[in-house]
Amino acid sequence: MLNSTFDPQVWARVPFHFWSAVFFVFGCIVGSFLNVCIHRLPLGESVVSPPSHCPHCKYSIPWFLNIPLVTWLYLRGKCANCGAPISIRYFLVELLTGITFLGCWLAFGHESAWLAVVGSLFLAALIAATFIDFEHFIIPDEITIGGMVAGLIVSVLLPPLHRSATRWDSVVQSAVGLLAGFVIVYLILRMGKLLFGRQRFDLAGESRIVFTETMLHLPDREIPLHDIFYRGTDAIHFHARFLELADRCYRDVAVRLSQKKLEIGEQDAFDPETIPHLEAVTSAIILPREAMGLGDVKFMAAIGAFLGWQGVVFSLMISSVIGSIVGLTLIALGKREWSSRLPYGPYIAVAATIWFFWGYQLLERFFPSI
Repeated sequence: MLNSTFDPQVWARVPFHFWSAVFFVFGCIVGSFLNVCIHRLPLGESVVSPPSHCPHCKYSIPWFLNIPLVTWLYLRGKCANCGAPISIRYFLVELLTGITFLGCWLAFGHESAWLAVVGSLFLAALIAATFIDFEHFIIPDEITIGGMVAGLIVSVLLPPLHRSATRWDSVVQSAVGLLAGFVIVYLILRMGKLLFGRQRFDLAGESRIVFTETMLHLPDREIPLHDIFYRGTDAIHFHARFLELADRCYRDVAVRLSQKKLEIGEQDAFDPETIPHLEAVTSAIILPREAMGLGDVKFMAAIGAFLGWQGVVFSLMISSVIGSIVGLTLIALGKREWSSRLPYGPYIAVAATIWFFWGYQLLERFFPSI
């Protein structure tokens, strides 16, 4: 069925650039759906129900006001019902997805329409992961674990995805890529946690620090707690010469604060939700730090399932270069500090996209013997 549907002779009966237009339009439509995924997946909401609606007034958007690109421009980025601004991200995701689908057709349409379709959907998942990671510093399992399964299945159906002659060789390439992506990045994560998992801030003399419900106030900076506690195991450590809660005080105690527990000394423990305000006098504080999360590990495994182990190695190397350049540039411009957290998934996605379009050409040019 698939072979007949994607037979090159069938597709060639229609002018090539008719399909170029179809891929662009269909990509914009998929981009509209990606906007739903980007908004709802991090919130644990269904991407199917309820239908598209304004995030401000909950106005259910009719079909004629849900046309990709056109509607956002026509309404000038505002809700038709309440007039609230609608982020330009919605327009950009639709446009980027349309251009990506068009690029896949132009790159692979002469070779295989099936490969162009699969590549388009793979890159659409990278777009969704990129924008979710930028906004929430997570990559949902629906994309990562779903991508691993989809990569294995597609590798059976489409051996040219891995430049393989047989289905068996293709699925082996996919499985090896999946395992390579998971194992290599997981080892990097664990090594990074061992070497750089904590960051110590030495304070001048003995300084007063304040915890509110949302913020850690240090003498020279304020750090949102959600920037500190982005994994369940993250915890803040310090030794307090003096510690003050709303109804009690302590002296010379060790303090450990995580998302779920505040431990003071060896005996007292509290639910942080019941402690809206805490002040302490200390000379140093240790905050959690990690360059990657487990979502990045699963994300690389999903990419490996589609691109093989060569794509994993390339994506890991190039993403680190891109991330370093972006991070150093932001620091130089004063937009970030050395201790600031940056999402790593987008750099992986960019590197994987480069490999998907030009990876084998680069490999043949620089490593012809491999």
